[in-house]
Amino acid sequence: MIYKVRFVKPDVAYQRIRPEIDTAIGDCLTNGDYILRHHLKDFEKRLAELVGVKYAVGLNSGYHALHLSLLAAGIGPGDEVITVAHTFVATISAIVHCGATPVLLDVGKDYNMDVAKLEAAVTPKTRAIIPVHLNGRLADMDKVMEVADKHRLKVIEDACQSLGGTINGKRAGSIGTTGCFSFYPFKALGGYGDGGAITTNDPEIARAVTLMRFNGEDRETGEYHYHGYTTLLDNVQAAILDVKLKHFPSWTEHRRKIADLFREGLTGIGDLELPHYRDKRFNDGYQNYVIRTKKRDELRQHLADNGVETLVHWFKPVWEHKALNLGSWNLPETVNICKEVISLPMSAETTEDEVSITCDVIRKFFK
Repeated sequence: MIYKVRFVKPDVAYQRIRPEIDTAIGDCLTNGDYILRHHLKDFEKRLAELVGVKYAVGLNSGYHALHLSLLAAGIGPGDEVITVAHTFVATISAIVHCGATPVLLDVGKDYNMDVAKLEAAVTPKTRAIIPVHLNGRLADMDKVMEVADKHRLKVIEDACQSLGGTINGKRAGSIGTTGCFSFYPFKALGGYGDGGAITTNDPEIARAVTLMRFNGEDRETGEYHYHGYTTLLDNVQAAILDVKLKHFPSWTEHRRKIADLFREGLTGIGDLELPHYRDKRFNDGYQNYVIRTKKRDELRQHLADNGVETLVHWFKPVWEHKALNLGSWNLPETVNICKEVISLPMSAETTEDEVSITCDVIRKFFK
């Protein structure tokens, strides 16, 4: 189907900065700079500066950022890690692949961890918490860190959807033991393949992840310190991301502007719940613009019929995928969200006209 309003526009995004991207790629290819060259180090330095931490380590996916963070934090068999069920499965898979047990919490109206339920989930086996900052909005890190400090738990921030978001002026990925980011192509900061990174202020964590990402080897001495992994962010992707990182602040502001236009156009329409909250501690990055209605499926079909592309991330709770062997959970908000949410077009290339078209189509549906 050809849409009048596309969910994202990667071709347009490329054309906007094509000369810079082509120059960066050409520099890598011309000089044979494919693995662990200055482009990766430059990107890591600038990413750390943007997040507000001392270290960033480039990896090949957001999943591996989570997995290696847990390993570096000493999480393993017999440990429990508290996280949410309303997340991409990689968050939970990272826990399982460490040999640890995921403990799933329900979420609140902002789709993030219901922190009122957090402390009750802590047991003598709990070693870490993974709050997921969904859709560009941080979880309530004030409460998460309060519980973590009280019980001496590690905090691994799943910030894969929230680069640029803040709470109390602190950026996603700067608060916990590590922050974990994804540079999947359609993220707010995305490469032209997969990619990821961890951010941290802990030099031992940074070194452990740096070693594990390249088969456990210290590249300067040749000594192996772990049975590691092959999870390095390749140099060409790092060069591309470094170019994009320079534009990222203005792209984030554009997303916030688009979100405000959606709020103006959709407030008071039908039973729609919009992703705008009154807590002034937060400044959201709007990776996704998620609305909620009990008529989700009908609305989505209506939008498609009228040329507006949308996305539903998860049609059923993660534990209902029986092959994952996650057991059975009583998390009613997670169940309802899977039936009711829909993501509207949102990117650095979304235009005011496209917001207007989308809002008009939604208003006609509810009439």
